[in-house]
Amino acid sequence: MRVSEIQRFCMHDGPGVRTTVFLKGCPLHCAWCHNPETQKPGPEILFWQNKCVGCGACAAVCPVGAHRLTEDGHFFDRSVCKGCGKCAEVCCAGALSPSMREMSVREVYAEIERDRAFYGTSGGVTLSGGEPLAQGDEALSLLRLCREGGIGTAIETSGFFDGDLLPALIPLTDCFLWDFKDGNDERHRQYTGASNGPVIRNLLRADELGAVTALRCIMVRGVNMEEDHYRAIADLWGRLCGCLYVELLPYHAYGGSKMTALGGRDNGRTDWIPSEDDMARAADRLRALGTNLK
Repeated sequence: MRVSEIQRFCMHDGPGVRTTVFLKGCPLHCAWCHNPETQKPGPEILFWQNKCVGCGACAAVCPVGAHRLTEDGHFFDRSVCKGCGKCAEVCCAGALSPSMREMSVREVYAEIERDRAFYGTSGGVTLSGGEPLAQGDEALSLLRLCREGGIGTAIETSGFFDGDLLPALIPLTDCFLWDFKDGNDERHRQYTGASNGPVIRNLLRADELGAVTALRCIMVRGVNMEEDHYRAIADLWGRLCGCLYVELLPYHAYGGSKMTALGGRDNGRTDWIPSEDDMARAADRLRALGTNLK
């Protein structure tokens, strides 16, 4: 499995205490992505320039000469970087870190198993990303091990994945935390790079097959906090039999620093951050349309 990170003692990725496994690779390219290090499927190196002490250890071990220390500072040539991670291994300041590590399914399960004592009756593991179902076969294998071991399971998904996985996934997954980013397909294409059609079709199919779901809707001021999106959320809610609730999540700009560490442009937009009043108005409108909010 291509694992970006394993976070312990998570409280917002499903019921109870969770171990969240972030898998690398995502078919969408959301303008507001807060985990940009999980978008590309292959290895990348994050470079936090403000942490660099200029020791030169990275340049000494890099097999392709991607790191150079000059009078102007530390130059990292990403065009030749292979993502091997040797530089991160010797960086004493933590200025360099790999975006992923390859682990076997059983190695990931062993990490999950370490936290069993904290799960109680409601906690467990959540697969997240990126899009965890971009690694569908591996995700299924891990979920089977968790089911056999009596560990609760959840998947945080964009909904944009191969729907043929659903019949095998649903018996192994206690709850799907299903993103619904925008009910307006034109805006969805503009801000994520893909249609919302597969997301909706997969959700309705999962519901037909008996999936337990929760709709998670990111609220981006000036983008999707619009009547047509609210009505689309309410329409989906009304069509689903196994949906527990709708959760509204305010956009935040924290992903911007990760984008710059990956060599990209800061994608943080403070003007997109909704105020408490914005969120309250959205919640009031959705309740008026008949949805059950978390």
